[in-house]
Amino acid sequence: QVQLVESGGGLVQAGGSLRLSCAASGRNLQFSSYAMGWFRQAPGKEREFVAAISWSGSRTYSTDSVKGRFTISRDNAKNTVFLQMDSLKPEDTAVYYCNAGLSLYTIQTTSGGAYWGQGTQVTVSS
Repeated sequence: QVQLVESGGGLVQAGGSLRLSCAASGRNLQFSSYAMGWFRQAPGKEREFVAAISWSGSRTYSTDSVKGRFTISRDNAKNTVFLQMDSLKPEDTAVYYCNAGLSLYTIQTTSGGAYWGQGTQVTVSS
């Protein structure tokens, strides 16, 4: 079992930045075995994929709408994954969820891996 706790959300003006963190924990956790991802869900919309990173951090992927603005990274020594969000837009407003799974492909192409955090609210004002 993997527990995920997000932090770093908040209210920011358009054009600003936020850095989300997701700390993983669990009995006998081998964090470096998991691919990690971020998803988001805006009011009235379905949850959507934002970005994913391989277990080693050597491969990253992101959805087109955030390319060039958001960067996913991880620190396996600290069991933490990050989402640096720059040049934020009002349409980025959503609850952001951390996700973990054994398959990077699954995170990218389906509804995500097996483990989810509770989410952190990001609100971008115009």
